[in-house]
Amino acid sequence: MKLSSAAAAILCAGLLSGAACAQSVAFSFDDGPSLAETPRLSPQQRNQAMLDALAKHKVKAALFVTAGNGADKRAGHALARAWGEAGHAIGNHTMTHPDLDSAKLSLAQYQQEVMDCDKIIATLPGYQKWFRYTYLREGNTPEKRDGMRAFLAAQGYRNAYVSLDTSDWRLDDHLTGLLANNSKADLAPLKKVYLAHVRQRALAYRALSQRLQGRDIAQVMLMHHNLINALFLDDVIGMFKEMGWTIVSPAQAFEDPVYQLVPQRAAPGQSLLLSMSRSLGVDKFDGWERLVDDGDADIASLKAQGY
Repeated sequence: MKLSSAAAAILCAGLLSGAACAQSVAFSFDDGPSLAETPRLSPQQRNQAMLDALAKHKVKAALFVTAGNGADKRAGHALARAWGEAGHAIGNHTMTHPDLDSAKLSLAQYQQEVMDCDKIIATLPGYQKWFRYTYLREGNTPEKRDGMRAFLAAQGYRNAYVSLDTSDWRLDDHLTGLLANNSKADLAPLKKVYLAHVRQRALAYRALSQRLQGRDIAQVMLMHHNLINALFLDDVIGMFKEMGWTIVSPAQAFEDPVYQLVPQRAAPGQSLLLSMSRSLGVDKFDGWERLVDDGDADIASLKAQGY
């Protein structure tokens, strides 16, 4: 099923740079930088480990800053600056990560969250007027959805859509709990499950893009600035290279015309591809369960192995 004959006709040839014409993926990370303590690595070590993995593979990524996690303090601001100085894009992910779908949160309050974060990140190298919705939720009512769309346009912000969503945050929670109980735990089984999780999501969203658009789109992947990626990002990038995917910058990926499309369901959110699917009334398709289970199957697999 395709969005329209016109959308289906938008093919890679002639519209995108050569780097993005093969199956490609851009890396983006939300919620950072965090000054919270975690097992094994300090905030500075986590930040540097991720930057080192990106540098090793010559990957340019994007960091979507939730300023209240640390960037509003000198130590956290320095961590965010390091991303910009390394050539990565810096985007806005609100001050405190509220949920626009919450009935307790007004549209004006959410907009203020965006503006307060903007004041903190605007002076950073790599700053872009890119906004990513928290929880990938665009509001529980059409009024919130349309109000935010108008607000972002007025502020010169683009919606920094995600097409390839992962549940790395859920596996990160499992990882930190495992290490809290046993700081010397063998992480090889968890790494294996994590890599399999990211691979499964990548292939599933690629299949969904082919179903909806009739082609491979330039995927924008959502991950998080957390311990699991500090430990295994090098392996994740290596896996995509082994899969034959081309890694591009988020700016390159956003050149794909698919990111100009606007889902019309009442309250869109989650992956852009899932929002498109639901706008078309295609709520269930082969494999959809593994895209919305928040990693339940992966956690069950780990528990079955005693992890």
